[in-house]
Amino acid sequence: MTTYATTGTCGVSGTCNYLATDTGCGSNQTCVGVGTCSMCKTDASCGASCTACTGGTPKCKDLGTTSQCVACLSNADCGSTAPVCNTSTNVCGPQPSCVGLAATCGPNGNVSCCASNLVPGIATPSFYRSYDGVTAGYTSQAFPAQVGDFRLDNYEITVGRFRKFVAAYSQNMIPAGAGKNPNNSTDTGWNTAWNTSLAATPGVLTSALKCHASQTWTDAAGSAATESVAINCITWFEAEAFCIWDGGRLPTEAEWNYAAAGGSQQRIYPWGSATPNCTYANYAAQLNGVDYCVVKFGVNRVGSESPTGDGLYGQSDLAGNVWEWGQDWYSAQYMTPCINCSYAFPASLRMIRGGGSDSGLDPLHVSFRNGDTPPARSYGYGARCARNR
Repeated sequence: MTTYATTGTCGVSGTCNYLATDTGCGSNQTCVGVGTCSMCKTDASCGASCTACTGGTPKCKDLGTTSQCVACLSNADCGSTAPVCNTSTNVCGPQPSCVGLAATCGPNGNVSCCASNLVPGIATPSFYRSYDGVTAGYTSQAFPAQVGDFRLDNYEITVGRFRKFVAAYSQNMIPAGAGKNPNNSTDTGWNTAWNTSLAATPGVLTSALKCHASQTWTDAAGSAATESVAINCITWFEAEAFCIWDGGRLPTEAEWNYAAAGGSQQRIYPWGSATPNCTYANYAAQLNGVDYCVVKFGVNRVGSESPTGDGLYGQSDLAGNVWEWGQDWYSAQYMTPCINCSYAFPASLRMIRGGGSDSGLDPLHVSFRNGDTPPARSYGYGARCARNR
């Protein structure tokens, strides 16, 4: 940097000249103007040598008086194989819900319960929400949307994965702003005002999970089959907290609808147009007035109907098994325009989609919409998580 003497000397032309002294900026600083040094704390200029962060440490972490290149600052900096940023070590790692968890999901019980697939988005607002062009009542193209690329878990949250969450649980475990959707600049992430809507202790939480005779939670871990059943009896707050803790977030309604519809294919059901039966979905199918898919209210092991009932992008149980909480507040009218939107205006209900094991045929339609109050707890309510690309 350059500094100048406080007094000067008169030149022959009547000008006043001040003696200039050039001094190098200190470690972790760069000159940003005459007499001004500033700490290097950007990805392009970081650390003691003020050089760009590259390779395995592409992000610059501000340490107050110094800075350091690190692997990640948030989950948005991590990839699909190690999607969670440990903000203490600034290293990307696996989803905590599947650390040490056996691969017990899918039709043969041998697939990772944390598998997720890319859902390639659409670059123009040309996907029509709640439209399939065929089914009576769902033929309007009045609600176009644009959806960016994202990942959506192949399976609903299982009992075994939720057990990991309970083991790590505290009421204030989710930091403010965590879980922001990188495709949506208006998403503010977790609001710590929601903490009071979470159970005070793990014990209070597990007691609340016993909301019905057909609850899937058990205090003691069970067999591989029972641990890979979808968790039910969870509230919106618990679903959102779980997904954020696990390196993701709840999907927006537009994202969920897009994935279940097979994008621009605008499918009637996640698997296509074939009439549902028990090989496609776990729902209240009836023969002569008797439920025959499962015992009524029975929740299946996730992926039991795979691949027959899978969506275009590989997600199972998008219809039936458990209703899935989503990020949006529920409104009778869709938010328009919608470019990676979520309905963020507080209302009384949050979105739930997909139908459950006790649902009839209509809720299995991709276009079917429903909502409930965020603290609602039901044997029919579960969730799946969305993740950054």
